[in-house]
Amino acid sequence: MTVNMSKGQKVSLSKSDGGALSVVRMGLGWQAARRKGFLARLTAREIDLDASAVLFAGKQPMDVVFFQHLVSDDGSVRHTGDNLVGGSGQGDDDESVLVDLQRVPVHVDQIVFTVNSFTGQTFQEVENAFCRLVDETNGQELARYTLSGGGAHTAQIMAKVFRADGGWQMAALGTPAHGRTFQDLMPTIAAHL
Repeated sequence: MTVNMSKGQKVSLSKSDGGALSVVRMGLGWQAARRKGFLARLTAREIDLDASAVLFAGKQPMDVVFFQHLVSDDGSVRHTGDNLVGGSGQGDDDESVLVDLQRVPVHVDQIVFTVNSFTGQTFQEVENAFCRLVDETNGQELARYTLSGGGAHTAQIMAKVFRADGGWQMAALGTPAHGRTFQDLMPTIAAHL
């Protein structure tokens, strides 16, 4: 059963049987907004959104997984590859980051997921954008956060998973930001640690 999350909402990442999740996938999907007007059919656009995961110990960044560094140094977080144009809007993930929660080093207490427009378009030019958390062991979608359409921003701090009460929890952040890479987003991320 999927939880449709709203900004700031937190959900526990434990299974309904009381067990802990072992591997989760944070998926990102999007498509370019349809152009309007006479020339709309003649001018195709490509929008390159990039998903990143920044691993923190306290407020210190320890590692990052993104399209140029696909696997964390410890191997617990893996990006499945860069999608340069987005999808067909069918609800599938265009980019994914897999997190083996049991392998995340004990000193890493939060992982922040971001999305940025590498090509510089704003979110006004994107539609059907979402991030979702999936239990990778059975494919069950646990939580979905719709990246609210529109806005003059080029990035968003999507969500984070963090250690709390002896397990992992997820918080939907949905904070607009500006930047073409995760490095540009670090000051905005810092406010959520």
